Amino acid sequence: MIDASALATFCAHGGRVAEARVLFGGDDWLDLSTGIAPWAWPVGDVPLHFDRLPEPGGIAALEAAAAQAFGVADPAQVVAVPGTDMAMRLLAPLLAVERPAVVQPGYAGHRAAWPDATPVVTPDVVTDHDLLVLANPANPDGRVVGRDTLLALAARLTIVVDEAYADPAGGLCDRANDRLIVLRSFGKFYGLPGVRLGFVVTGGNLGGRLRAMLGDWPVSSAAVAIGTTAYHDAAWRRAQQARIDETGALLDRLLDGAGLGIVGSAPLFRLIACESAIDLFDLLARHAILTRPFADRDDRLRIALPRGAAGLTRLAAALEEFRR
Repeated sequence: MIDASALATFCAHGGRVAEARVLFGGDDWLDLSTGIAPWAWPVGDVPLHFDRLPEPGGIAALEAAAAQAFGVADPAQVVAVPGTDMAMRLLAPLLAVERPAVVQPGYAGHRAAWPDATPVVTPDVVTDHDLLVLANPANPDGRVVGRDTLLALAARLTIVVDEAYADPAGGLCDRANDRLIVLRSFGKFYGLPGVRLGFVVTGGNLGGRLRAMLGDWPVSSAAVAIGTTAYHDAAWRRAQQARIDETGALLDRLLDGAGLGIVGSAPLFRLIACESAIDLFDLLARHAILTRPFADRDDRLRIALPRGAAGLTRLAAALEEFRR
């Protein structure tokens, strides 16, 4: 059984396969800890010019392609950043609010960016705060706050809406302004987290200040080339959505058959309730399957989508052992 100090390593965030390999052994790890699509957009045919600095025109083309994908009419509202986790840490000093609130449970990076924020369970309890930070869909339980609710809140305070797990289209990007700031991730849906690419969708004032802070080369040449081409690939985007939906349905049936209750979900992950969730985490890890435990809820485990039939089969075999 894994001890508490070792478990804490995997409660911080997903993707710590190297640490898991040291602790549990094994080489062929199935990483279900991150909530990142297991099918990556194919980068092989994209020319990657690592010997050149990103061109201003290239960055503008990337932001225009992202704007079109997000349903934003004005590309100037879309600011490319080296991942949305970095964006939060840059936004915090720019916003300079006095009474921030963060919806919890949620992404740990929100509290890291606003360490003095008041934790709240739902947005509707926010009264005397001047900033609200939340993920929508939420992480780890997939809760979605309605569009009208968030628009009403944005009329009286600044909101940062982290839409990392939203579909490429939809959400609140089309209503973004200096008081309704939307964060979008590239890596999760496109299965390329190592590209470190995200976007802040906001109004002209905050967007200009953020661009000034980022400087002339906010993201790499590789990120510009990959992101621009991928956002124009509508056929792949439709196929990816179909894969996510189909595999999600298969995962639901697998978890239900194993007697594990699904208490939250987003397209790319499921949150399960299990009294012995830490034992399940440990058993899966000994089968080289990494999931996401939680320090404050030892009866919860987050499981992302496996890649194809082989991944589902490996997970099913391990769950059957646990059930027995």
